[in-house]
Amino acid sequence: MVRLPPEEGALKDLRPTSEERAHICDIGQILLDEIAESGKAEGMIVGSIARHTWLRGDKDLDVFMLFNPGLSREELEDQGLALARKVAAKFTDTFHEKYAEHPYINAIIEGVDIDLVPCYKVESAAHIQSAVDRTPFHTRYITDKINGLTDDVLLLKRFAKTGGIYGSDQMTEGFSGYLCEILILYHGGFRPLLEAASGWRPHQFIDPEEHGAKKFDEPLIVIDPVDPKRNVAAAVSLDKFAGFVELARGYLAEPSESFFRLREPESITRKELAALLDQRGTSLYAVTFETPPYIEEVVVPQLKRSVLALSEHLRRNGFVLHHAHYAMKLDRCMLLFELLVADLPKIRLHAGPPVWNRQNADKFREKYISAGSAGPFLTEGRYEVEVPREFTSARDMFASQELLNVSLGKHVRQSLEKGWKVAEGPDCWQEQFSSFIATFFSRCSPLTRIRRRS
Repeated sequence: MVRLPPEEGALKDLRPTSEERAHICDIGQILLDEIAESGKAEGMIVGSIARHTWLRGDKDLDVFMLFNPGLSREELEDQGLALARKVAAKFTDTFHEKYAEHPYINAIIEGVDIDLVPCYKVESAAHIQSAVDRTPFHTRYITDKINGLTDDVLLLKRFAKTGGIYGSDQMTEGFSGYLCEILILYHGGFRPLLEAASGWRPHQFIDPEEHGAKKFDEPLIVIDPVDPKRNVAAAVSLDKFAGFVELARGYLAEPSESFFRLREPESITRKELAALLDQRGTSLYAVTFETPPYIEEVVVPQLKRSVLALSEHLRRNGFVLHHAHYAMKLDRCMLLFELLVADLPKIRLHAGPPVWNRQNADKFREKYISAGSAGPFLTEGRYEVEVPREFTSARDMFASQELLNVSLGKHVRQSLEKGWKVAEGPDCWQEQFSSFIATFFSRCSPLTRIRRRS
């Protein structure tokens, strides 16, 4: 396939150097030898490094330790962690335990970020006992078929990264590396994929092996070639799906190296935030609290749920919300709310039943007949009354213990019960959240962002 100039130019910076390949492969081989010498498991390099589809500068090495499938889950965890610790400790003091479906060890060895992951050595993906058991089959499937298309995968990964839609984590809700590889294989290259994607609509269905055995309702459905009951694209949100369609159309209409050029992280100073809020005339509130002691996959969905619940709490109390979002850092989380109306009168209308609902109408009238404010009165046959407003300022609402009665995520509530801080206006600025706050106010579609930088 003849490449366009932007693609040829990008590939020069995307392909790992020979030195980089040799360094990572040497470390991988040393780790495999250590696992083999233990006699307890079989080692296997998985992921993009095994498939030669990693981008220059990425130094993430996934080493799986395949154990006898006859072990119980508890035995797998105990023996897997013990072996992973022993292997890591031989080369570095920098390692710690992390958790996915079950625990594994993350280590830094000679500048390479390494995951040592125990799993079961099963006959086929149909016999997996945990989600990670599927990964070795992904590696074998891609490795057998990717020849000649490696550069296309590199282009797609950088294309998605530049557009802000690369990553299947809970914060990104975008395209995983494995999904990128499957899409390239299925369409036969980078540009054929973009040509197809430019016409995609929600619930786009792709089944490379034509063996799908389950129905899905996500925006993008890509049946896993090694597991007919799994959607590889399950993490892709509707907005990230639409963003990819937009990027595909934009690149085909006007190819440019800007689609492969990563941008520096945005930032904002406290002074800039103050000027921005003055210009917008809106009110900004930040709720910050200790990050729950769980992995991102657990915490982020709860942050999302909590923001939605608090947004509804604001609306129920009469405040006008413009935009809300959340961020998770190692030690602190932030929920950020921009309001169009943040201060309200001391009274509000409270609606009652219609007069012809006699029993309830009588109870309502008697309850409020001596309330000391206007009403009860009739509006289109229904009782209404003026009552004192519980919160007249959004800040008071965020600071109130009532916050804990909202439908928050379980672990978010537990952290909030230990205490939280409310900040308003420019005081919302914190250095560790400066990039998050900057992107909060610079929202735009992926193609819009790229065009503005071109």
